[in-house]
Amino acid sequence: MASINLSETPLRELNRQLHAVTAGSNDIHFDVLNPNGSHSVAVGIDQPVTVEVHGSVGYYCAGMNDGGNITVHGSAGPGVAENMMSGTVVIEGDASQYAGATGRGGLLVIKGNAASRCGISMKGIDIVVCGSIGHMSAFMAQSGTLVVLGDAGEALGDSLYEAHLFVRGAVKSLGADCIEKEMRPEHLEQIRALLDKAGVTDVRPEEFKRYGSARKLYNFNIDNADQY
Repeated sequence: MASINLSETPLRELNRQLHAVTAGSNDIHFDVLNPNGSHSVAVGIDQPVTVEVHGSVGYYCAGMNDGGNITVHGSAGPGVAENMMSGTVVIEGDASQYAGATGRGGLLVIKGNAASRCGISMKGIDIVVCGSIGHMSAFMAQSGTLVVLGDAGEALGDSLYEAHLFVRGAVKSLGADCIEKEMRPEHLEQIRALLDKAGVTDVRPEEFKRYGSARKLYNFNIDNADQY
């Protein structure tokens, strides 16, 4: 296991070593010490490496992740796992705004709370937040799943497309074209599978409510103009 101390080693060198890993390599475990809020830690990974970050990070940690398994033993600044393609990112603390933005695949787990715009424009990523999320989360979310064990702020799912939203707690308000929907057996199975992957075993899927698109804003209709 490689151990990289960011108080002694430049961040660029850490990311260079992560990008240098090739398919079939045995050197795929990295310990990152003293991140001290550094930005862009472990970005652009494209191999199944395991990265343990011991401390909190700044902007865009694990951005564009494609196959890596990254755990932050602390909190994360804005844009964690932005545009993630595959793999797993786990934040043991809280995450700032637009966590998982535009993500196309993989799993993002936030053990604490997430700020505003969590999952904005998500395109296939699965996000599990064990705490609560802020306003405008899942804005223009196209596909993927957002599971929230706590509460959701204002305008959840504004201008939503076909992403699946499940919230266990209270929702302050729903955004344009987002409505509460019937919870069917397949949705309970979907929640259970994601909770299991996130390591959450003490919560029942039946405790969640489901939210999705009313599908009134897909195409412009003058009768719906006041909702735009």
